[in-house]
Amino acid sequence: MMNTAFDWQIDEFMIYCRSRQLREKTMNSYEQALRLFERWCKEQLAIKDVDKVTEAVIRRYINDLQERGKYSFYSNDKRKETNHPDRRRDFRKPISVTTVNNYIRNIRVFFNWLDIEGVIRKNPMKKVRQLKTNRTAKEYLSDEDFKKLIGCLDKSYFSEHRDYAMIMLMIDSGMRLGECSCLLMEDVNLTKRQVFLKAEITKGRKDRMVYFSAKTEQVLRRWVQFKDRYVQTDYFFPSRSSTGAHIQVSNFETNFKRYLRRSGIDENISPHCLRNNFAKRCLMNGMDIYTLSRILGHSSVTVTEQAYLDLTDEDIGKRYQHYSPVSSMR
Repeated sequence: MMNTAFDWQIDEFMIYCRSRQLREKTMNSYEQALRLFERWCKEQLAIKDVDKVTEAVIRRYINDLQERGKYSFYSNDKRKETNHPDRRRDFRKPISVTTVNNYIRNIRVFFNWLDIEGVIRKNPMKKVRQLKTNRTAKEYLSDEDFKKLIGCLDKSYFSEHRDYAMIMLMIDSGMRLGECSCLLMEDVNLTKRQVFLKAEITKGRKDRMVYFSAKTEQVLRRWVQFKDRYVQTDYFFPSRSSTGAHIQVSNFETNFKRYLRRSGIDENISPHCLRNNFAKRCLMNGMDIYTLSRILGHSSVTVTEQAYLDLTDEDIGKRYQHYSPVSSMR
């Protein structure tokens, strides 16, 4: 007889995920969402087996997520004691639609796997859809704000010189922060002005090439000269520590928020806005969507189109001036 115990099947699913060599971040997301759902099923409905979960149960759980609010339920008591939810400013505030949809997606992957493995007779996620979301415009920095941002960095300090070079490279190449932070010296070709991103550091698990301008080349050359005076390491953007390890994403995010605050820019903007800026500026300058999609590392042109459809009327008007039929007549 097949073991349908919730916790046992989650363990089996995580072993399956490991065999597929999924990223640690993805696996953590799966396990957190599933353990949370498992505990809710046991405590609220006394459900201990995956084959007892129905569509109605899942819809009730989604509704409960929305009503409970943030940090009101944990997968185990230890996490609750560690996180001190009652001290958080956003305790019990509404969970975002994006977060709820992430839970739905993770639970769907799990039950689809159970269905394929023949563990359950009927897939409860078959008719469950994600919540509708209102599209919000991508974060964007104007020319003026970008100048304020990079102008506030003091390049006589190791960390700020490094972060300045990272900011310039990301907005000029469109690479993600996670890709930029762990670059090796051998990945960056200053002469050809290109960066080779290995599959193991890209989100799509595929090698790709990105490029940068002559202006950014000069910034990077100055940074390498500066870096080599203080740290001997194979990483292009190291921390200042004696280990020579690369800068951690979380550390750059903390620094970036400080720079925004220092320059008087909305500090809720994330480093990902640099990638958004790259994409929007490329579109405004006439780059075709196929080339942009390849540089960004998207799985298809459709993904790129869906991600960057928020050009304003003003943006379109500016771009139009390059293509006006009358202006081009001789």
